[in-house]
Amino acid sequence: MEARERARLDAYFSRIAREFTPSALPSSLLVTHLLPERPAFVRAVGTVSHLRGVLPKPKSIDTTAKREVGRTFAVDELNRERFTDPDAALAYLESRAAGEPVVLLDVGGYLAPTLNAMCERFSGMVLGVVEDTENGHKRYAERAKLPCPVVSVARSPLKEPEDFLVGQSVVFSAEALLRGRGDILHGRPALVLGFGKLGSSIARLLHAKGVHVTVYDIDPVRRAQALSQGFSVARDRDRALKYAGLVLCATGALALRGEDFPELKNGAYVATVTSSEDELELSGLPDGYTRHGAADHVTRYETTGHYFYLFNGGEAVNFLHGASVGPFIFLVQAEIIAAVRVLAQGGLEAAMHEVSAADRRGIAATWLHYYNER
Repeated sequence: MEARERARLDAYFSRIAREFTPSALPSSLLVTHLLPERPAFVRAVGTVSHLRGVLPKPKSIDTTAKREVGRTFAVDELNRERFTDPDAALAYLESRAAGEPVVLLDVGGYLAPTLNAMCERFSGMVLGVVEDTENGHKRYAERAKLPCPVVSVARSPLKEPEDFLVGQSVVFSAEALLRGRGDILHGRPALVLGFGKLGSSIARLLHAKGVHVTVYDIDPVRRAQALSQGFSVARDRDRALKYAGLVLCATGALALRGEDFPELKNGAYVATVTSSEDELELSGLPDGYTRHGAADHVTRYETTGHYFYLFNGGEAVNFLHGASVGPFIFLVQAEIIAAVRVLAQGGLEAAMHEVSAADRRGIAATWLHYYNER
């Protein structure tokens, strides 16, 4: 990032932080993708709260950004095991914010499995959770009873530009890996599993590039939406797998079971938009398959009479190229900061909540002041 852009970003987040600083600062723990532009956001979180620990998602860490953040804040290792064991999660929370009111800033529902234990046994007080993603939103919303408020920005109108552009970045990275092998998208029928915000964006760009796209979603409403937008919609998901040369998994849940992989067309490529642990049951791959590197970030799985390729080890393919969505990501990050104030003010019941429309309008106006060039 050039100095001028960095200065503009710092000025933007300074203004956002001034607008949303609570009267009494809570402590916070921050789960985040630690990408090159992220330190400005982290510093803003550190302005509106006492930021006790930064937990970067392990597959999206830029080493320069990590060093920069680490000069000011504690940067700790994030893994699902830490937050699936209630005792381990509680021990970490106590080590960073014992006795303090704390806001938990999550990406992908990492903290959901042990949230009850942290709320019930923590020496301080968990004021609530801020969740950034649709996958994480579902993990909190599907609980029978929440132990604290959860403010989700996953379905905010301010997130729509990000979701659309993430889908575009997925197609960019998949095409780049294909071209690196001397292959192209054209002539390779694509199957998009999941027709939510990301899946629909992926399908639209593939179609615009002249690729024949078939869509499948478990929700019949989304299948009807896909059909109305001109896409082929698979009646039978398993049959569709047999004909796809490129399979893009955008469900946010388990998309391909172990027994699905042998049904893939020979030479098919598989990519995900989240992670292998969410989308792919690689551990269930039948015996007999071996794997080896076919190219940078492309793994070939093969057995007698069958082979397929996996991009980026099954992790989100767009992170290979920075997963950049430009300045639109700063809209959502500002809403996360606004959510910190919402939780710090208290008074919310233990349920799912959103940032107010008035706060969203204020964020959008500030963002336009800095990023609308005309």
